[in-house]
Amino acid sequence: MKKNAKIFVAGHRGMVGSAIIRSLKKEGYNNIITRTRSELNLCSQNDVTDFFAAEKPDYVFLAAAKVGGIMANSNSPADFMYENMMLEMNVINAAWKNNCKKLLFLGSSCIYPKMAPQPMPESCLLTSPLEQTNEAYALAKISGLKYCEYLNRQYGTDYISVMPTNLYGPNDNYHPVNSHVLPALIRRFHEAKENNLPYVECWGTGKPLREFLYVDDLADACVYLMNNYSGNETVNIGTGKEVTIKELTEKVANAVSYTGKIRWDSSKPDGTPRKLLDVSKLEKLGWKYKIDLDEGIKLTYEDFKNNPIRTER
Repeated sequence: MKKNAKIFVAGHRGMVGSAIIRSLKKEGYNNIITRTRSELNLCSQNDVTDFFAAEKPDYVFLAAAKVGGIMANSNSPADFMYENMMLEMNVINAAWKNNCKKLLFLGSSCIYPKMAPQPMPESCLLTSPLEQTNEAYALAKISGLKYCEYLNRQYGTDYISVMPTNLYGPNDNYHPVNSHVLPALIRRFHEAKENNLPYVECWGTGKPLREFLYVDDLADACVYLMNNYSGNETVNIGTGKEVTIKELTEKVANAVSYTGKIRWDSSKPDGTPRKLLDVSKLEKLGWKYKIDLDEGIKLTYEDFKNNPIRTER
């Protein structure tokens, strides 16, 4: 991408989109277009069509999505499928119709089968059933990446898809129920410390294994791949390292300086037993993460303390 290229970041107020803008500006890109949800409804085909016809962006980072944790996905599968499929299809289609040079579509590691081989290679996509608790979201994301692939094959576009692992960092959603595990834990332990609670109750058994990537590392990888990768196969973005939820919980408690006890509610769902991405392809392309989990949790907790608590957007 040339430094003066017109770049549209969809979802710029979210954790991922805001990190991509930070990364772009750090690399010297300043011709960045953004729209708030009130300014542009990505679920409206007419609105998106008019926006692309008027602005004609050269490059698009599609980071907009309706996201949530296990409970939110389980309670509202129809909403998650409809909103995500509508917005991604509208944006990708309008980019193609307006001769966008390149588009990067952000998926999610939940697109891979529940019992996928570990670590999960890009090639295991659609080889067995998905995890039921987030199947609707995963199906929407699979549709988006497949649409990019089909446009490339049929019309010669240069649209790429990336699959990030579990993300965390500045501008996350800290809702106590509808957020993902790490920001939910940060808020829970912070409030327990503030209120001198003797214990914190956490969901599940603590046994599942998870991989976590600091969102600024993801953003740097996205900009790097936009400049250095073309192809139909998706690219996993992660650290290649994993921890148990129990270990993660202890790390958060330590970062927050909470000294009470941790109790586990095994009646609550664990979700997928293990989700580790195979990042060998990404490393062969010349990129590797920089911020480890302990440092990232500390940075995220500072962001949490220094900003108003962000609940559902």
